[in-house]
Amino acid sequence: MDILYNSTRTKGNQVKASEAILKGLSEDGGLFVPERIPALDKSFRELSEMTYGQTAYEVMKLYLTDFTKDELLDCIAKAYDEKFDTDEIAPLVEADGAHYLELFHGATIAFKDMALSILPHLLTVSAKKNHVKNEIVILTATSGDTGKAALAGFANVEGTRIIVFYPKNGVSPIQEKQMVTQKGKNTYVVGIHGNFDDAQNGVKNIFGDKELAAYMDEKGFQFSSANSINIGRLVPQIVYYVYAYTKLLKKGRIRDGEKINVVVPTGNFGNILAAFYAKQMGLPIDKLVCASNENKVLYDFFRTGTYNRNREFVLTSSPSMDILISSNLERLIYHITGNDPEKNKELMEKLKEGGSYTITEEMRSKLCGFYGNYASEEETAERIHGLYQDTGYVIDTHTAVASCVFGKYKKDTGDGKVTVIASTASPYKFTRSVMEAIDSKYAKMGDFELADALSEISGVRIPKAIEEIRTAPVLHDHICEKTEMKKMITDFLGI
Repeated sequence: MDILYNSTRTKGNQVKASEAILKGLSEDGGLFVPERIPALDKSFRELSEMTYGQTAYEVMKLYLTDFTKDELLDCIAKAYDEKFDTDEIAPLVEADGAHYLELFHGATIAFKDMALSILPHLLTVSAKKNHVKNEIVILTATSGDTGKAALAGFANVEGTRIIVFYPKNGVSPIQEKQMVTQKGKNTYVVGIHGNFDDAQNGVKNIFGDKELAAYMDEKGFQFSSANSINIGRLVPQIVYYVYAYTKLLKKGRIRDGEKINVVVPTGNFGNILAAFYAKQMGLPIDKLVCASNENKVLYDFFRTGTYNRNREFVLTSSPSMDILISSNLERLIYHITGNDPEKNKELMEKLKEGGSYTITEEMRSKLCGFYGNYASEEETAERIHGLYQDTGYVIDTHTAVASCVFGKYKKDTGDGKVTVIASTASPYKFTRSVMEAIDSKYAKMGDFELADALSEISGVRIPKAIEEIRTAPVLHDHICEKTEMKKMITDFLGI
């Protein structure tokens, strides 16, 4: 049965999956959500014998119902290929009582590759299905990882251009070097004076600018998004939770139907929302553990029922989580209102106008499957150090936040269920923070010296993504104020 997509802010106006992917964001500012969550139609035993690509098809066919089997299989085959440096695509590594789901084996060594390897193919198929004649302009804000993964995915893809805005002083040196050295005639990277929330708000405002949209259309362009607000980003992320569960089953780590817990380092809420959708599809997940860094707006939300962005913005060693407005939380809020767009819109307007909202007790009761906590900068560094000392396994700062919160969850609850921790980035992406946590003697080294040292102590080969940028020239040196983002776009497009 076909699944249509609703806006989180308006009744009616349903669209097909391909239309939702093309639009990225609804005209009313809402996010697209499926009218219902489909159930998995294969047994866990059947799924456990499948490759990552086969699992992807079984999950994505249930959501992207206006794609033909051949279209979807072709997109999957183009996405999950030799770009990934492991045959498994998303291997599970057991260390210190948890299973780390390594989501960083793609071209840009971060979990965003898992969805952004396939999104360009889904988007170009969607454009053909809907007879789009305009050139598609991918407009994206990044806190560090989405930008490079999107740039790599869309570089030189015919019929598209991509513009990425990032906080100039809010990403790691490696993250910035990855973006500003990106090749491709259709790519454009801009650092803004501001933080990620400024970049994200600027992009959302541009999406909502009807005059600009009409002008763009007149000139032969239209916007779409590669952020996790795009349902074409979210659906592929559901796959790896299903894959992880079935691989645990195949390895004999769990019984068929046994519940597991999932821990996710969380910024914009898309990754953990994908785990929530997997649970709604029938995957036996008990607790969804939401791990925050010192920007603990989500921890406070789960603790109090109030979402309040009116606080100091903290720059941390886990910059992809330095976010105070978690856009994808809106989808969860919509679901716990009983899919009531008017109630959801009211809360989102309160957030925009006053910076906070409070959900009802009835809504809070529907969040019992979540647990929230956070890790300080000191705790994050201690966890990297401790895990390496005890096991020899090296994790990045974001994964360390999740690992630390997992420890707090076990201490608080005594829950001993098998647990999957989403390992969202390679330690090579944050070498300075990782290596200094392991031993202060590394503090005087340069970024690429640190990569060499990390390879030596971990026994893990330096990823191609790092080797490529050692001597790569800077191709993008654009910087602007947050008020100048629209001008940067029109200048790039030459309109």
